[in-house]
Amino acid sequence: MCGILGIVGVEPVNHQLYDGLTLLQHRGQDAAGIATCHEGRLILRKAAGLVRDVFSSTHMRRLQGNMGIGHVRYPTAGSSAAAESQPFYVNSPYGIVMGHNGNLTNATELQRELFESDLRHINTGSDSEVLLNVFAHELQALKPSTTITPEQIFATVTAVHKRCKGAYAVIGMLVGRGVFAFRDPLGIRPAVIGVRHTDNGSEYAVSSESVALQGLGFTRLRDLEPGEAIFIDIDGNMHTRQCAQKTSLSPCIFEYVYLARPDSIIDNVSVYKSRLRMGEKLAKKILRERPDHQIDVVIPIPDTSRTSAMEVAFHLGVKYREGFIKNRYIGRTFIMPGQQLRKKSVRQKLSPIELEFAGKNVLLVDDSIVRGTTSGQIVEMARDAGASKVFMASAAPPVRYPNVYGIDMPAATELIAHDRSVEQIQEVIGADWLVYQDLDDLIEAVRYDKHPIETFESCCFNGEYITGDVDSSYLQDLQSNRSDKMKKTGTGGEDLVVL
Repeated sequence: MCGILGIVGVEPVNHQLYDGLTLLQHRGQDAAGIATCHEGRLILRKAAGLVRDVFSSTHMRRLQGNMGIGHVRYPTAGSSAAAESQPFYVNSPYGIVMGHNGNLTNATELQRELFESDLRHINTGSDSEVLLNVFAHELQALKPSTTITPEQIFATVTAVHKRCKGAYAVIGMLVGRGVFAFRDPLGIRPAVIGVRHTDNGSEYAVSSESVALQGLGFTRLRDLEPGEAIFIDIDGNMHTRQCAQKTSLSPCIFEYVYLARPDSIIDNVSVYKSRLRMGEKLAKKILRERPDHQIDVVIPIPDTSRTSAMEVAFHLGVKYREGFIKNRYIGRTFIMPGQQLRKKSVRQKLSPIELEFAGKNVLLVDDSIVRGTTSGQIVEMARDAGASKVFMASAAPPVRYPNVYGIDMPAATELIAHDRSVEQIQEVIGADWLVYQDLDDLIEAVRYDKHPIETFESCCFNGEYITGDVDSSYLQDLQSNRSDKMKKTGTGGEDLVVL
């Protein structure tokens, strides 16, 4: 899970990229990077940490130029070392920088091809560096001249689609020539285009979420289509083309459950509205399974579940209360390696308001339950705060399988719902009863009415991997790399590089 942003403007874009990345910070808190182009030079700053910590005023002054790209990262492939922060750079052809949101399911095979056939060296464990080198090799194979054309960019993306499998939303920049972006043929990971008209001409931006465009004053034009590529040249002209032979719109449904901000619109679906409908459908299931539910108050586990929890309370006809205060300086716990670190983080992250729990039967609503560590700790906190009974409901179905398309969900054996029934999960987390959303209801809540989305990527719920290349061997390798014992860490950063 990462955030990407690219801007071609009529004025310097450094502060716009910074502000845009802060609006995408929820998509990646491990590392951040910005690359700009000024007078034929590439200026790059990237390091581990939050946006506010990576970029000082000195860095910002040196990030000159009217076009650039930015990236915020959660590690899903490779490690969390600073060397794997993005954007990545290759010097030939032209000089290319690229940031990527997603995961290549054939990255190992591609890395071998790059070494043996393309004679390209991969310096990190990141599949994003692999993707960049595939793109650079295919562009070089066209034997381009000093002047790049949109047709050459689109031919290159077509070749990338033929070689790369998995999920990818990509933003890149050709030094001195323009910014490009493309999306995988299934549209798993999101990307949206925006425009801003000024007295000096039009400016264009591409982002993972519309919230970044809105915050920067861009008007949302549309989402990139699955398989589509765009190229915005240095003069501000935008070119688009469909570059994949076979496409279908199959966005990741977990974007709507948890990843995206509620004020974003992804593939023409309001994240906020979809979460309202999740709450409505969850309440109906509670009434079906627990008609005599005995709930006194509904309390969300902040922040993502608030929207659904309010609808649950409304349709159950019970009070909604804020029972937990959140420390906003603790990261997302299901991604943190190590059980002890997660347990410690939950207690630091949430603090109960005891008067909302004392003597009451409390329904806790969460957006999803992944490892269950957080849920068990929160149920215990609710009881310690005086709750008579603690019920729990999840706005998403049981997460039984690892995600392979860009979300750092753990190995299958670390998922609480893997090989467990709802009753067994209820016992593990210590709730008096537990209700999960049905997958069909979740899909209906997001798609709603007659939206053109054909299907959703829902592998973490149903174990169906829509790219067709994920088998038991792949999942075994994934488990080896993602388990707590195998988590790698890194520290440090890279200073500003002027090329």
